[in-house]
Amino acid sequence: MHFNGFSRRSFLHASAVAAAAGSMLTGDSSASASPLNVALVEEGLKGRVWKTLKIGMVQVKGTLTEKFQAVKEAGFDGIEMDAPGMSVEETRKAIAESGLPVDGTVNSTHWQIRHTDADASVRAKALDSLQKAIRDTHAVGGHSVLLVVGHGKDGSEEENWKRSIDNIALAVPTAAQYGVQIVIENVWNHFLYNHEGDHTQTAEKYVRYVDQLNSPWVGMQFDIGNHWKYGSMGDWIRQLGKRVMKLDIKGFSRAQNQFTRISEGDIDYADVRKALREIQFYGWAAAEVGGGDAAELKRISGEMDVAFGLV
Repeated sequence: MHFNGFSRRSFLHASAVAAAAGSMLTGDSSASASPLNVALVEEGLKGRVWKTLKIGMVQVKGTLTEKFQAVKEAGFDGIEMDAPGMSVEETRKAIAESGLPVDGTVNSTHWQIRHTDADASVRAKALDSLQKAIRDTHAVGGHSVLLVVGHGKDGSEEENWKRSIDNIALAVPTAAQYGVQIVIENVWNHFLYNHEGDHTQTAEKYVRYVDQLNSPWVGMQFDIGNHWKYGSMGDWIRQLGKRVMKLDIKGFSRAQNQFTRISEGDIDYADVRKALREIQFYGWAAAEVGGGDAAELKRISGEMDVAFGLV
C-alpha cells in the first residue's frame, strides 16, 4: 500500500520523525525512543495477537475458577478448554468469577475417533463429537474448535482426504448455526505433508484441503512449531493467508530435531511476525507446551510476548 507515492514504511518513518521533532520542541524527553517505536510498529504484533493456552497446561491446584485466575494473572487473555468433556456449567462459573474468557476448545476425541477411519460408524462418532464440541463451545462463549482431521495410517492420502472432507463438511452447518469456527491444526499425523521429507516442503496441500471445504467457518489453527522441521513457517503462513484463523505456538530445534520451549530452538520468529503482518492477521495464539504452576505459566506468557513482539 502506498500513500501518494510514499511507501508505508516511509510514511511511518516520516511520522515518527515529525513526532520526534515535535517532542524536542516541547521538551519531551521521550523523543529518543522514536526509532524503537518505529521498529515495534513495523515488526511487533501488539494489538494483533491475543494470548491463550490449553487447559491441560494449567497445573495449578484448586477449583476451575482458581485455575482461570492463575492464567489471567500470568498475562493470558483467554483459555482453551477440551470438548466434549468439559462441564459447561462449571466453565461458565469460572468465566464469571475470574473474568477470563474461553476463546475456543480442542476437540477431545479427534486422535482416537477419527474422520479418516475406514469404518463409517467410527466416522459417524467423529462427526457427533465435533458437533457436540461446537455446541459446547458456543455455550461457554467460545468461537473455535481445534480439529486434527485424522491420521495417515487409516488409508491412502486419497482415501483419507475424501473420508475426512465428506465427514467434516457435515459439521459445517452446525458451525454456521452456532457461529463457531472449525480450525484445523497441522500436526505430525502423516497427512498433507511428507513425514519423511526435508525442510523444503510447502503448505500447498493444506491450502487445497481447506479450500475444498469451501466455507468461511473452516480454516486453520496454524501451529508455528509443528512443521518448522518440514518448511519455512513464514512462507507457510503466506501461502495459507486468510485461511489462518488462529495460531498455536511451541518451539522446535532443527539442529537437535526436537520440540523445545517457545523461547528456545531455531524457529525464525522474525519472519513469522513479518508474514503475519503481511496476511493482516488479527487473532488468538495458543501456547501448546508442557505447562506448569503459576510461575511457569507466567514464564510461558513472557516467552509468547517476545516471540510475537507484544512488548
